[in-house]
Amino acid sequence: MKFMKLGSKPDTFQTDGNNVRYVASELASDIVVSVGDIKFYLHKFPLLSKSSHLQTLISLNNEENLDEIQISDIPGGATTFEICAKFCYGMTVTLNAYNVIATRCAAEYLGMHETIEKGNLVYKIDVFLSSSIFRSWKDSIILLQTSKSMLPLVEDLKVVSHCVDSIANKACVDVSKVDWSYTYNRRKLPEENGIESNQNGLRTRLVPKDWWVEDLCELEVDLYKSVISNIKSKAFQSNEVIGEALKAYAYRRLPNFSKGMIQCGDVSKHRVIVETIVWLLPTEKGSVPCRFLLKLLKAAIFVESGDRTKEELVKRIGQQLEEASVSDILIQAPDGDAKMYDVSIVQNIVTEFFTKDYNVEIESVAGGELEGTRKPGILSDASKLMVAKLIDGYLAEIAKDPNLPLSDFVNLAELVSSISRPAHDGLYRAIDTYLKEHPGISKGEKKRICKLMDCRKLSVDACLHAVQNERLPLRVVVQVLYFEQLRTSASSGTSTPDIPKGIKDLNNESNGSSRSGTTNPEDELDAVATAEELKALRKELASLRLSNGVGNNDKDGDIKPSMDKAVIGKVKGLLKSKRSFIKLWASKGGQGENSGSDSSESISSANPEEAKSTPSRNRRHSVS
Repeated sequence: MKFMKLGSKPDTFQTDGNNVRYVASELASDIVVSVGDIKFYLHKFPLLSKSSHLQTLISLNNEENLDEIQISDIPGGATTFEICAKFCYGMTVTLNAYNVIATRCAAEYLGMHETIEKGNLVYKIDVFLSSSIFRSWKDSIILLQTSKSMLPLVEDLKVVSHCVDSIANKACVDVSKVDWSYTYNRRKLPEENGIESNQNGLRTRLVPKDWWVEDLCELEVDLYKSVISNIKSKAFQSNEVIGEALKAYAYRRLPNFSKGMIQCGDVSKHRVIVETIVWLLPTEKGSVPCRFLLKLLKAAIFVESGDRTKEELVKRIGQQLEEASVSDILIQAPDGDAKMYDVSIVQNIVTEFFTKDYNVEIESVAGGELEGTRKPGILSDASKLMVAKLIDGYLAEIAKDPNLPLSDFVNLAELVSSISRPAHDGLYRAIDTYLKEHPGISKGEKKRICKLMDCRKLSVDACLHAVQNERLPLRVVVQVLYFEQLRTSASSGTSTPDIPKGIKDLNNESNGSSRSGTTNPEDELDAVATAEELKALRKELASLRLSNGVGNNDKDGDIKPSMDKAVIGKVKGLLKSKRSFIKLWASKGGQGENSGSDSSESISSANPEEAKSTPSRNRRHSVS
């Protein structure tokens, strides 16, 4: 730490009790200066020779025949006044980064300028600041920290602006020229924080690009904002380094930031910190990780930041959503909400993800040169696929919430429905979880949620699970069985035939027809018969897969070319033997039939035994 000694005489200031200071001298004191509760018994001449303000006060006291003057508003109080008084006596005083700013403000208050005496205290402090303090990295930071209590006087003296500029200049120095000490405890890449040999064979430690980050975390938020803004304006540091600095400040200044914040300390102060960090974020995508942005969003919600702050974070998160994980986007619902998670804010983020792609397409149309055409968006297929998988996983988690409305689940799933995924296993798992946790939903609601899934895109393992899943509507099981039968019968196991119109109609029935209340006894018998057929079909399918070695070890779902054609024929015959299945893929696609029932109750509800005891529960119409 830099320091400066002023004066050469010994310090003869002494204390009498807690509230009295005096100078040990043969001359009796002729003036009493009261600073707050402390009285200084001093001599007029040393004070008058260097302080214009004391000259004025003493002159006024002489006119009123008073021997005591009052000073109540001097910066730094009695401590800084004593330093200034010692300087007037020529006694030795030591200035450093901790006391120099307060002393400078006190000297300004007392009018200790060059116009009173050459080499006065203000001049000497200014020289010390420019020649020593501002040239020292850590002293500059200490000075800036101590200046907060001196506001706004230090701003008028431009000490803060000079100090901020000094710190910013050092932060932007080429790392090869950094030869001063700094605090750095974080682990970095070996090439940044490692050791290399120079030409003389000496091994030297490399200076990391963000060497300055940790020391700046000591600053209060308003001063930190000034320094970072100054660093950004110089356009020397990369956006990634600026982002690293903001991350370090958030983890240092926000309690349990990594765990989503806890109720601790001054919430309004933490709100200012969150909003300042968001304001300082570089505009370029990827400057900070998406995970950090999501933590900021959770913190902004916790400290009740303004809508503008949260909207900005939602926009930025949406630009790089493919980087997030499911745990990152699990945002707790506001207090008083029955739901566990805030699904609406995730919907907004996903919408923002697609907005950038959409805006690029619109610009290409409006450009004139490509009038009437739509240029592909800038989002890559890989990014879209990662977001689709992310939302599938998110749906599986929020589906465990018993208070989650079906509309929230479906609306979010539909946002990514346009993204083509090679497999729908993740979506199936989410749907199955929702059905398991919400057993009381209606047939229509089951139909609505299952329409999100494409049965053709289920893996072999998912199909095996689905055909035994009694939570699924009957129509979905029929679809799964049909496509699995086609896949099993295919020689290569890679191509998927077109869906017959009748099976398509299972998922494409209008809502109006699904509400029909008309029934007939023949349709009720069909429902029971279909359940029995499904059991038989499952048995045949299992034997077929077993005979061809298809099971857990056949993960790709490939079928041996030498499969038993007789078994295939038997399964096909079983499918075609029953009137309900003929209706599924008849060439007319069920025209003229009554398709009014949802037929969406679980398989178990179609058990013949249950049908006998509870006919009203098992009433079905045609599955077409």
